[in-house]
Amino acid sequence: MQSTPSAAHAIDPPRVEFATLFVAAAIYGGWIAATLVHDRLSPWILPLVGGWLLAWHGSLQHETIHGHPTPWRWANTLLAFAPLNLWLPYQRYRQTHQAHHAAEHLTEPGSDPESRYLSGAAGGLRRWVARASATLLGRLTLGPLIEIAGFLAAEIRAVAADEAGVRRAWAIHLAAVAGVLFWLIAVCRFSLSGYVAAFVYPGCALSLLRSFAEHRADPVAARRIAVVERAPILGLLFLNNNLHAAHHAFPHASWRRLPGLYAQHRESLLSDNGGLVYRGYGEVVRRYLLSPHDVIVHPGRLGLDPAVGGV
Repeated sequence: MQSTPSAAHAIDPPRVEFATLFVAAAIYGGWIAATLVHDRLSPWILPLVGGWLLAWHGSLQHETIHGHPTPWRWANTLLAFAPLNLWLPYQRYRQTHQAHHAAEHLTEPGSDPESRYLSGAAGGLRRWVARASATLLGRLTLGPLIEIAGFLAAEIRAVAADEAGVRRAWAIHLAAVAGVLFWLIAVCRFSLSGYVAAFVYPGCALSLLRSFAEHRADPVAARRIAVVERAPILGLLFLNNNLHAAHHAFPHASWRRLPGLYAQHRESLLSDNGGLVYRGYGEVVRRYLLSPHDVIVHPGRLGLDPAVGGV
């Protein structure tokens, strides 16, 4: 059996990754074109195009947070910070996602900022909301509203508490949002409600499809990270983040390297994660469209020693 892979062996050399720059050009070029001709596209086609572009942009932002496609953080930030989704400040996404990777106990509320589990103390309304989005159908239909509203409520509390860096991140974000809105409304004659319906909501839904089954509470740390093996189309949309166990094992590897790293270390990765693998997103849909992916209340510390709880 292969030994457990080491992330230190998968740090990309400092270079400019032109494949990712090509993806960025396709995203921004596609967004400019789609917003300009939005009124000439079918109401059935526009949400598919808009949703794809915004979910793809989210994948690009994720790639830049992990240090790609250039060796320079300022260049990566400039490439991806544009708030096409309107609601998520890039710097706040960077902070919370880096905290997710550094979480002492992945999936546990209070340790992992990206956990969707509830603590035992969660009240009735929060349990109802969590139950409503526990199935894939609920996650795709109600999930974007729940995700955005929950994030904004938490950010309002963070701003009110004057948490470090939050007000500055929102000031930069809102200034950039003003530029996006000027383009949409003044240049493209695209209403805000139409843009939210055709771009923001379906884009968030597609991103939630990726994240729906990629983590699951388990007593063993590595068994909390899943893999969706075959995703020839959605793999491009998610920039291979469907190979999520490989991404956590090699967080500094670019999306172009993940398939090779996964193939090379597949045996050890699946051994470590207890075989938490889906053949494709079709299997995720079949299993969880109308069935909850897991319990909504986190089962607690799971008997873990803090020294071995991190990922």
